[in-house]
Amino acid sequence: MHTIDETDLKILDFLQENARMKRNEIAEKIGLSLPSVTDRMNKLEELGVTERYQAKLNYKKLGKDITAFIFVTSDSPTHYKDFIQHAQSTPDILECHSITGDGSHVLKIRTENTSSLEKLLAKIQSWKGVRSTRTSIVLSSHKETFTIDLKHCLK
Repeated sequence: MHTIDETDLKILDFLQENARMKRNEIAEKIGLSLPSVTDRMNKLEELGVTERYQAKLNYKKLGKDITAFIFVTSDSPTHYKDFIQHAQSTPDILECHSITGDGSHVLKIRTENTSSLEKLLAKIQSWKGVRSTRTSIVLSSHKETFTIDLKHCLK
């Protein structure tokens, strides 16, 4: 079984910074051979540490001008699975989280404009078990990242 070490964390840091970084460039930066880096990256994938490599898109340039968080309150756990399936199959919903506190779920969405947001809200409110929604529209974003600080992951 492969245990994650400092070298793996360095590889992961480079991939978080630029998922398109070539393996030979990573190998050069950390002082390993290309086959060694390839083996480590394959092991990290097998372990499920790296799940996929994706591009960060500029949503505004693609016509998705509205980012919002929708807090959903559901009636009961009876419709929980259906709610999750609806959220997963709705393209404008980027994230769906079960939460504590007010509500049962929070959704992060990106959509074209307030008209498309209104339609999306009506759709969500029509799902079985949804009792209420509360929406917060994002005015500006000051930090948005998928990277995590790996310095303390081995402790």
